[in-house]
Amino acid sequence: MKMGDAGKTVRLGILGLGNRGFEQTKLLSSMPDVRIQAVYDPCPDRVERMVRALSDRVSYPTAPAGGEDELLSREDIDAVVIMTDWESHIRLAIRAMEMGKHAGLEVGGACSVQECWDLVRTAQRTGMGCMLLENCCYNREEMALLNMVRDGLFGEIVHCQGGYEHDLRDEIGFGDKNRHYRQHHFAARNGELYPTHELGPIGLYLDLNGKNRMLSLVSMASKAVGLSQWLKEHRGDRPDLQAHRFTEGDVVTTMIRCARGETILLTHDCTLPRPYSRGGRIQGTKAIWMEDNRSIYVDGVTAHQAQDFSHSWESDAPYMDRYESGLWKQYREFGLRGGHGGMDYLVLRGFIEAIQQGTPMPIDVYYTAALMAITPLSEQSIACGSLPVAIPDFTEGKWLTGRPQAVGPYRLTQ
Repeated sequence: MKMGDAGKTVRLGILGLGNRGFEQTKLLSSMPDVRIQAVYDPCPDRVERMVRALSDRVSYPTAPAGGEDELLSREDIDAVVIMTDWESHIRLAIRAMEMGKHAGLEVGGACSVQECWDLVRTAQRTGMGCMLLENCCYNREEMALLNMVRDGLFGEIVHCQGGYEHDLRDEIGFGDKNRHYRQHHFAARNGELYPTHELGPIGLYLDLNGKNRMLSLVSMASKAVGLSQWLKEHRGDRPDLQAHRFTEGDVVTTMIRCARGETILLTHDCTLPRPYSRGGRIQGTKAIWMEDNRSIYVDGVTAHQAQDFSHSWESDAPYMDRYESGLWKQYREFGLRGGHGGMDYLVLRGFIEAIQQGTPMPIDVYYTAALMAITPLSEQSIACGSLPVAIPDFTEGKWLTGRPQAVGPYRLTQ
């Protein structure tokens, strides 16, 4: 099936209609083989806005009066896309699978390791698909880097880095006004709250849950002063917020060790002034790539001054073009659409087409659980004085023996 061709119609229910939910639902509704059957959000104005936005469709969604329970119990829905607050993602995914629906979860960390196990067990028991909608796994650069890794350009991978480094002081500081859940997480938690944008692609480079897995982590948090200073300057209307002692460190670093010996460094940095970055780095025995300067150095290829052993970077642009994935070549001919440079569309299509074909999800429940569990595990490490914490094997040994894999153009694993 060529990109854009309509397959079997997938009937969706949507939970969560904030800014992300609103845009993603519009994108889904533009797909000829997707029908939005019902939408729900606890805020009635968001539901009304969504229904109005889709009212020009031949068939537009209803807003069940019984809320999420009524939506999840409907027999005319094949799958649910969950774009609610972080703390409800897994609970709603479990409920959806129990009601015979596939579940697509927007990104964010889990609140406990136990709920990650519950997610895996529910998927196993019900046979329903569960996919973390980690769009960064489908970004053009990340998919090209994955091709470089698999082609051996980096040699044997030794170390990877990534981060969610994003000045979100406005979003967090006005969370009570804009109804964004980040504010209460930063107020009460201290850990790697948003690990999946960086760890999703890194895990593919390192074949995590394939022929490798994460063994343990150590996390450390800096002091928390950035958001408090911002609140003192901008939230005179909320002296209680100004006086609140926020617990999330301004910079949280997490080091992960893998079964094959690689290390991963994650950075969470959202309450200090800075430009946006995902802080990507891949370092192996033959090459190193760095996101922030969009550069690469390939041993024996990149020019350097041999007489004084000095080395210099070269632009990664030619490598990105040379190793561009077949999916992205087809996508650019088809025409990019949706947010975040087009990767939003691809991750949603991966979810939709797996449902149509009855095949495993491109980002399966085991990978979903492993990525989301980093958040509570990092909290545990920080709370214990940055002690090492074991990372569960949610596959229970299947990473050694293999398990069913996704098929088709949206497959990410080998």
